[in-house]
Amino acid sequence: MSSRSKWVQVEFIKASRTFANLCWACILVCGATGFLLVGFSSFIGKDLIPNISSKQIAFIPQGLVMCFYGIAGLFMGFYLCCTIFWDVGGGYNYFDKQEGISYVFRWGFPGKNRRIRIQLLLKDIEAVGLKTQEGLFSSRILYLKVRGQ
Repeated sequence: MSSRSKWVQVEFIKASRTFANLCWACILVCGATGFLLVGFSSFIGKDLIPNISSKQIAFIPQGLVMCFYGIAGLFMGFYLCCTIFWDVGGGYNYFDKQEGISYVFRWGFPGKNRRIRIQLLLKDIEAVGLKTQEGLFSSRILYLKVRGQ
C-alpha cells in the first residue's frame, strides 16, 4: 500500500504482520503444545490427549525429549507472536520533493530504540536501490547511497 501525490510519496511497509507468519505462529504453538502434553502424559502416566496412550512412550528418553521440544517450540511461537503483535520491521518510507526531505521509519523491539527514524535530504541521496525476493522466504531491501557515507 502506498500513497502518492505530485510532491509527496509514502510507502507503507508490512514486515512481520503477514499471513504466513501468523500461520507459522499457530502451527508452532499447536505442535509444541502437543509435544509438551505427550511428554508430560508419559511422565505422570495418564492420557492427557485422547487416542494417544502414554504407556507406549517411555518418559526417559522419549518423553523427556518431547517435553524439551515442546518447551522450545512454545518459546519460538511466543517470540513469533510478539514480533507480529509489535509489528517489528513495519513502518513507512516518506519522500517529500517539495521540502527535499526523506524519512525511513521502522518499528523495532520494545525498549530504548523502538522507533527507528532516519531523516535524509534528497539532495544527499545519490542512488536508490530496491532488492525484492518473492516466494516462500520473501524479502524487500531498500538501499540508499548517501553522499559522504
